Amino acid sequence: MRKVEKEAFVQDFEQRISSAPALYLTDFTGLNVKAMTQLRARLREIGAEYLVVKNRLALRALERLGLPDVRQHLKGPTGVVIGHDGPVEAARVLREFAQEHEQRPAVKAGLVERAVLGPQDVERIAKLPSRDVLRAQVLWLLQAPLAAVAGVLEAKLREALGLVEALRAQRAAGSPGD
Repeated sequence: MRKVEKEAFVQDFEQRISSAPALYLTDFTGLNVKAMTQLRARLREIGAEYLVVKNRLALRALERLGLPDVRQHLKGPTGVVIGHDGPVEAARVLREFAQEHEQRPAVKAGLVERAVLGPQDVERIAKLPSRDVLRAQVLWLLQAPLAAVAGVLEAKLREALGLVEALRAQRAAGSPGD
């Protein structure tokens, strides 16, 4: 690459990662073009992308953005997963894809909300429930106490209704208490 091309790449890469909440650095050694195309397609479906980068140029862009130093992870072939819509979905796609392709690409590190994560941390993120599942769980937690209160109130209402019915039956039978 000529200097102009390198600078253009760095600027483009900076722009792509500047607002992304998650980046995953991977080693794609052993993946053929067909597999890389499949990985890119899966990532695109969830709002993420996969870029093969030159380590020096990626480091330059990361430094310009003031992101933590990941120099020790930028060795050998490097592909970057940019998770535009959050860290969980991108990590999950990476994990599932690697399981299907002899653990390739291998995760070198992750950058999530400006924190450097190791491969084990990325694995834990991949196992988290999806955003929709978490929303459903939160809604259920918010709804559960209200349902319990409604159940208690309904039971008391039925109890009161039962007492009124018993009193009415007693009066209809002409009890001596009238």
